[in-house]
Amino acid sequence: AGMRNVIAVEMVTLDGVMEAPEEWSAPYQSEEMTAANRVGMQASDALVLGRVTFQIFESFWPTQENEIADHLNRTQKFVVTSTLDKTEWQNTTFIRSPIADELRKMKDAPGRDIVVTGSARLVQSLMRDDLVDEYRLSVFPVVIGGGKRLFNGSAGMKAMELADSKTFSSGVMALTYRPKR
Repeated sequence: AGMRNVIAVEMVTLDGVMEAPEEWSAPYQSEEMTAANRVGMQASDALVLGRVTFQIFESFWPTQENEIADHLNRTQKFVVTSTLDKTEWQNTTFIRSPIADELRKMKDAPGRDIVVTGSARLVQSLMRDDLVDEYRLSVFPVVIGGGKRLFNGSAGMKAMELADSKTFSSGVMALTYRPKR
């Protein structure tokens, strides 16, 4: 085992959908959730994103002025893509090679947590390769019926253990699971 953990940080609906959180998460956001996010951000120094999530982030965060934007702008970003090769967004590196190999190297290098967020297909491929050390799920009290799911069954059955849980006054639950090894 390496020195760093890979943490999947995801917002999901009660029915497991992770797609387009900007459409359903806003009414539930609160200062207590921001404070919890701050703790997670401080523990990480690398962000791994799939192309789709990267492009959504890249079109929004560089122009924002808040602590999440500051963190994202200065954090090393690694984007898994076979098509993109340039960006104006500072501290961004494109990864072409198989991400599993790159992540194993990153995990063995010194540093803090490596966060993957959004990026459904990427997280699912890391899950299949047993590279996710922790899932930090914010479960929102809303059912939307359809969309991309975080756990789509492609990784087969996975037993998890609950490492932490917290309920926010907005009804959002923060659940931290670790794969049973």
